Amino acid sequence: MKNLVFFLEEPSAKEMLKGVLPKLLPDDIECTYIVFEGKRDLEKQLVNKLKNWLKPDSVFLVMRDQDFEDCMDVKNRLLDLCRKAGKSEALVRIACRELESFYFGDLNAVEQGLGLSGIVRLQNKSKYHNPDIIPSPSKELIKLTGRKYQKVIGSRSIAPYLSLEGNASHSFNVLLSGIKKLLEE
Repeated sequence: MKNLVFFLEEPSAKEMLKGVLPKLLPDDIECTYIVFEGKRDLEKQLVNKLKNWLKPDSVFLVMRDQDFEDCMDVKNRLLDLCRKAGKSEALVRIACRELESFYFGDLNAVEQGLGLSGIVRLQNKSKYHNPDIIPSPSKELIKLTGRKYQKVIGSRSIAPYLSLEGNASHSFNVLLSGIKKLLEE
């Protein structure tokens, strides 16, 4: 049985994946989530965690938010840490700008997950055509939902409704294609 190991910046990323992966993964894939206390903790501990991973048939995906850093700098830094750990095959994915960009890519999922109405009609606004460029999507989502969205609970509620096709977030689609790629190896 293949083990798909996720190294994640925050608990909300784990909740998002737990909601999305059952729609994507075959039954014979086991998932392990290693959740850190923010991006600095992730970067500080990643080499050690990867280096000391003992479970056979494991493949690795490291994911964190871009926030206000240069996306390629973040990715290259994480790839370098993976190489230092001897796991150059690990896949790195960046949520541009934040995980909440994924949710802006599918406002129908936000509406369904949070039990709101009238939000899906905003999907056609030019502001949401490319959600990966929204400067602070978490703050924007809190505002848009009248404070109903909270990171962990919101991710747990919205993720099962995220469509695997047609999401306007490019970084979400790249994450999904990366997971599929890991499964094929």
